[in-house]
Amino acid sequence: MKKAVIVTFDKFTDIDIFLPWDLLNRVKLSDKEFQVKIVGTETTHKSICGLDLTTHGHIEECNDADLVFFGSGPGTRSVIKDNSYLERFDLKPDKQIICSMCSGALVIAALGHLKGLSATTYPTAFETLRNYGVEVIENTHLVTHGNIGTAAGCLASVDLISWAIEKLYDKKVRQDVIASVLPNGQGQVCIYP
Repeated sequence: MKKAVIVTFDKFTDIDIFLPWDLLNRVKLSDKEFQVKIVGTETTHKSICGLDLTTHGHIEECNDADLVFFGSGPGTRSVIKDNSYLERFDLKPDKQIICSMCSGALVIAALGHLKGLSATTYPTAFETLRNYGVEVIENTHLVTHGNIGTAAGCLASVDLISWAIEKLYDKKVRQDVIASVLPNGQGQVCIYP
């Protein structure tokens, strides 16, 4: 069984958790045993919009997951300064797919997994990410290196999760998942006089 975990915390950005949650759960159409969990340090975390989100487990579940996704939001600025939080992770980028949305890249950097790499993040986090010695690519919505992917701009999570699904499964599963959320007729243009 393959497992994906989405890491949340207080003051997370709603869409950066819920859109990946929805997309990853669509993988179950191809693999009924695929498991998706939202994990955190508490049983509930509050979004920046005030929504309480019940977690399915603790962040230690990241350590044996096939795919680890870090959400974003103002809360990242707190967790990257909390050594007791960071010490709970034992991620292995050679064996796990590790990705982040916007300021979630700060967590991957704080864990030391972006050393010597380039990455992208939300513009308000550019300087903080640079402070970790990361080359920040400002005008790109998706940057990948091996099993590590970073994305910027909430809707970029579609491309990020698409990349992660193809790495975890294959091109067909990726295509099936993304096709299920594309706007009706995308790519089709009708011009009337």
